[in-house]
Amino acid sequence: MSSAVADPRIVSIASRDLRAEISELGAELVRLQDGDGRELLWNGDPAYWTGHAPLLFPIVGSVKGDVIRVHGKTYPLQRHGFARRSRFQCLASTASRCQWRLASSSETRAQYPFNFTLDVVYEIVGPRLEIVATATNTGSERMPVSFGFHPAFHWPLPYGRPREEHAIRFEMPEPLAVRRLENGLLAPHLFASPVHDHTLALADDLFRDDALIFDRLASRKVTYGAATGGAAMGPQLEVAFPDMPHLGIWSKPGAGFVCIEPWHGFASPTDFDDELRTKPGMAILPPGDAQAFEMKITLRR
Repeated sequence: MSSAVADPRIVSIASRDLRAEISELGAELVRLQDGDGRELLWNGDPAYWTGHAPLLFPIVGSVKGDVIRVHGKTYPLQRHGFARRSRFQCLASTASRCQWRLASSSETRAQYPFNFTLDVVYEIVGPRLEIVATATNTGSERMPVSFGFHPAFHWPLPYGRPREEHAIRFEMPEPLAVRRLENGLLAPHLFASPVHDHTLALADDLFRDDALIFDRLASRKVTYGAATGGAAMGPQLEVAFPDMPHLGIWSKPGAGFVCIEPWHGFASPTDFDDELRTKPGMAILPPGDAQAFEMKITLRR
């Protein structure tokens, strides 16, 4: 499951408008370019953060003590789960589409005692990259699961506008309070929404206390790019996530990226130390059932 000595295989897919590279390590999107070769995705500079767009499975965020409880037993499970450090099998690839699979093994069951497959399909259609991850319960008992996307986009985007003009515009008003992390877990306190008139103006100060967590999200689509007074200035990235009920937005002060993270699930509350199936935000899959998690990234010119 962990990376081996050999470099991971990289698969490229493209249209005239977009080009993407996906690594077998984590089935992670590691490069996204527009049709002119301009970089849209963070380059993984280790001075700030080595990720690009990891997939979060079977949990999102951290659990107390980095252990989960299943039927009274404890299992070690690190932040965001193990999929991002696992080698996926490439089942198929064409010029514009590739499909990857991670299946349960003795190594995964030592951390998460369930049988599953996680299938991830990437497809480029014109200016849109579609990603669908499907978790299937291949075992004989109900399976609690979370899943999250974690793409890091260049901040600023490579279209000549300064960093301070960039913003995230939400599809719907987001007046409800947001959450923050406390030692990696979901803090009990509520914080006033930083979204005003559908818009989150990006600034380093937003991320001095880690991520913004929208656990009562109305929107299922946001648009990211340079804006003034709510009006777009230059190309924008639209991130749509029709079936994902939660959203994290994260960066590090001074870093050249902002992560727009559609989630189904979030970190454990600071006072939660119970069975995984009762953890807030989990989906529960009966034996033989599957659940799909979808994100679409569209370059809007």
